[in-house]
Amino acid sequence: MADNPLQQPTTTSNTTRQDLHAIIATRRELGPDYEDALVDSFLDKLDVEIAARVRSEVARQTAGIGKDNHRGKDASVPVALGSLGIGIPLTAIAADNAGGPGLFLTWVGIVFVNVAYALSRRSHR
Repeated sequence: MADNPLQQPTTTSNTTRQDLHAIIATRRELGPDYEDALVDSFLDKLDVEIAARVRSEVARQTAGIGKDNHRGKDASVPVALGSLGIGIPLTAIAADNAGGPGLFLTWVGIVFVNVAYALSRRSHR
């Protein structure tokens, strides 16, 4: 199960969860005037966490390149990194301009691109 990044418990994700709860509590106390600053602060922290996870995953993937001969499998790493790289600013833009629906639509699009890529790779095997 360690190969599934969605199931990897990390201290960082617990910290992020605590940060989000703290930001929500702070927003309730300070009111909507500070909402943009709080969102920007949280997104900055989230960006740092995602970058650390990506670096960790890339290091893990590149460490295994010499061990197995599945070169085609490594081609999906740039697509995943590109999705994260594009997803971070799109998330901020969508959340700021369109709120929850825009955020949802943005990530549905990113997921769609990744699923389409995975299916196209699958059909070429």
